[in-house]
Amino acid sequence: MKLYYAPGACSLADHIALHEAGLDFDRVRVDLRAKRTEDGGDFNLVNPKGYVPALVLDDGQLLTENVAILYWVAERAPGLAPGGELGPIRLIEMLAFVATELHKPFVRAFFPTSGKEKEVAEALVAKRLGFLAERLKREYLFGSEFSVADAYLYVMLRWARAQKLDAPAPLPAFADRVEARPAVQLALRHEGLA
Repeated sequence: MKLYYAPGACSLADHIALHEAGLDFDRVRVDLRAKRTEDGGDFNLVNPKGYVPALVLDDGQLLTENVAILYWVAERAPGLAPGGELGPIRLIEMLAFVATELHKPFVRAFFPTSGKEKEVAEALVAKRLGFLAERLKREYLFGSEFSVADAYLYVMLRWARAQKLDAPAPLPAFADRVEARPAVQLALRHEGLA
């Protein structure tokens, strides 16, 4: 299995989740601007969408999009998803929220077409982080156990810090708690971020 990633990009969530699940995989760094893999290959031949993450399974099938890859990982490591009858649905709900309500606005904050667009995107991110902060009552999003959704939120909080956006309490403590996990430290080292 191969994970195609760019250091510090959203693919970091998948990188963390794969380590948390104890799955064996190779990592292939991608230059997103040049659309080249670290060995000089054309990344568009791997993922025609042209962006990370991309996970090529052992049988050659391609998975893309954080929600799909993170859910796939959680299916292989059920301890990385909330339990109960609605557990899988709650996981999809949270992954979709992070993907659409945080990840997408961050793209506009990182690559705005105007100062106004950046301002609007950052205000939306701040509002969504506030929503999550009000609901984070325990160590992680779904209680006392880490989930793949926590990995995704952690990456968004790294981005907030990079953009100098203040995350309301208890999100900074959450980010520190996630960052201290051995699987997170390993992924950060692999990506040259620690």
